[in-house]
Amino acid sequence: MSERRPGGDGDADGSDAGGSDASDSDSTTHRVRVRGIYATALTRSLLSAGHEVVQASPPIRRRFDADLPAADHDASVETTDDRQGVGVAGDPAAVADLRDHLLGVGVDALAWDDPAPLGTVFDGVVTETLGGGAVVDLGEVGDDAPEGYLPFGNADDHVAKGDAVRVQVLEAAAPWADDRAVLDTRIRAMAGLATLVPGREGVRVSGADDADARELAGMTDLLAADVPDGWGIEWSRDARDASMDALGDALARASDRARTLESALEEPRGEPGPLASPTAGAWVWFGRSCRFALDETRREVTTTMPGHHRTKAASRSASAGVDLAEALVASDEFSRDSGADTDFPFGVVADQFGPREGDRIAIGHGKPDGRLIVLGRGDVTDLDPADGSLTLERRMSAGGSYDALDARREAGDVATTTFREGRWWYPTVYRDEDGDRKGTYVNVCTPVEAFPDSVRYVDLHVDVVKHGDGRVERVDDDELDEAVERGEVTEELAEKARSVASALERAL
Repeated sequence: MSERRPGGDGDADGSDAGGSDASDSDSTTHRVRVRGIYATALTRSLLSAGHEVVQASPPIRRRFDADLPAADHDASVETTDDRQGVGVAGDPAAVADLRDHLLGVGVDALAWDDPAPLGTVFDGVVTETLGGGAVVDLGEVGDDAPEGYLPFGNADDHVAKGDAVRVQVLEAAAPWADDRAVLDTRIRAMAGLATLVPGREGVRVSGADDADARELAGMTDLLAADVPDGWGIEWSRDARDASMDALGDALARASDRARTLESALEEPRGEPGPLASPTAGAWVWFGRSCRFALDETRREVTTTMPGHHRTKAASRSASAGVDLAEALVASDEFSRDSGADTDFPFGVVADQFGPREGDRIAIGHGKPDGRLIVLGRGDVTDLDPADGSLTLERRMSAGGSYDALDARREAGDVATTTFREGRWWYPTVYRDEDGDRKGTYVNVCTPVEAFPDSVRYVDLHVDVVKHGDGRVERVDDDELDEAVERGEVTEELAEKARSVASALERAL
């Protein structure tokens, strides 16, 4: 289920970056570890809300005149691999509070609780085997029925279809990603700086074998935590810089989780479902308005180009280009506010990283329930850098009809879709092989973003269509109302969608 706290609003073209609750103090504060392309802005936002940011990376420590200790964290906030948003994982109370805080970033932020968060232990059943692993049915969690992926290398024994398995989530998966949570049959008690591993002896430091790591291993015996028998200790790399108090807290938390897991593991294997959930998880998707709101927050701290987060979300190479450009500007001692009122340079970004004319890109049609549906791929036939618009052309196959247009889908039909960066809607014109118009479908959505390999937005259900005979019709208001009732879309965001649809009705 998704929900959103009120943020700022924009006009029909999405020119307003949206508001933020970042300056309001949260009722409860937490220790938070932040990583990824949104780290500077989110660190600023979290500190302003009274939270404590810990285990900060070297660039973040350099940018902030604040105490950012190497303490254990209650929850982590990490950018997703596709840079579209963040995942939150950790203590349930901290995850719930941080989820709400992040939803205040902008009007087009959407969030979902994770049914299979990091560290959760499930009894599952193998439903199929693939080349490198098995798909596992994890049972029902509320209204969700999550699946996981168990690589064969993560299984103690051979697994086959129909096998009952006890597994733990090692890597959670965002709802909009075409992926499953990664599982392991070896259960661990994970608690930030410290992890306890059953059946292992001694102390290890993950990924490190330097003098600091050896010193940490040697000091572990001095900590007062009561580690359960039969569990070995594995410290994270960040633990090398932590204080003795922080190490003791982390080890105590890991020990508590180990005991909880021990009790759960004594239960006989049952029907698919969660067996132990020591942590919680959530996912927050940032739309275009959110990215520009985060730019403003980041600009309070350091040099930030117009469209910083929008550009970094495009690709890893684009992210590196932004870092270089800002470093050059900072080296010339430009004002931190320079460029604050400048438009996002869509043409420059598209020319460097895409999309470009002739490219073939996907239409990433997000849904308010968290799913991502690819509507197909089209050829970029036109791109206007001045207004941030591009046109996709798709050749349609025969079969069925066009949604709400009362027109048959026939071989030779062409769908021409025009997107404009930041606009809350886009039109698709359908023509037959002779070029005669079959109708126009206008989709209302969160502000459009044109990335190198896809156009991305979240559909807001209500749409406006213009039939071949010129008749204009507004459709799917009921689906939007139902999404509001389910908590997937707030009334504020729904009202924005309705106002855009009304404007389109008048224009068509």
